[in-house]
Amino acid sequence: MATFLLERTAPLTPAEAWRRLTDWPRHGDVVPLTRVTVLTPEPTHEGTVFVARSGVGPLAFDDRMEVTVWQPPDDDTPGRCRLEKRGRVMRGWAEIEVRPGPGGRAHVVWREELRVRLLPTAFDGTLERASRLVFGRAANRLLRGR
Repeated sequence: MATFLLERTAPLTPAEAWRRLTDWPRHGDVVPLTRVTVLTPEPTHEGTVFVARSGVGPLAFDDRMEVTVWQPPDDDTPGRCRLEKRGRVMRGWAEIEVRPGPGGRAHVVWREELRVRLLPTAFDGTLERASRLVFGRAANRLLRGR
């Protein structure tokens, strides 16, 4: 099991940072070899389900996720989203929190616990470092809008 935390401060309003980070299909644009398909009608809400298909050919797998907490930010309350990973290969959860930061910027906290079925615990450290790198780059690209 890999557990990691990412923090970012972006020159965006909390609402705009939230919009960019919870645009699920865009995650497929910023995570290598991944395509995201939302399976439930928009807009996102508790119960929204989407699948991130990662890999190539027979080495591809589905990471099925369900939104279990959906609290967009408002003037007084930070935004919070929790995803439960319910795939056959990927398990765990992710939480994204967006709140006002210094100088009118958005402060983002991304926490994740990731388990990969059949991956020995000896690889937890490698999984954590790789996940931090991949998701850190993805968060940066999503917040930049590219």
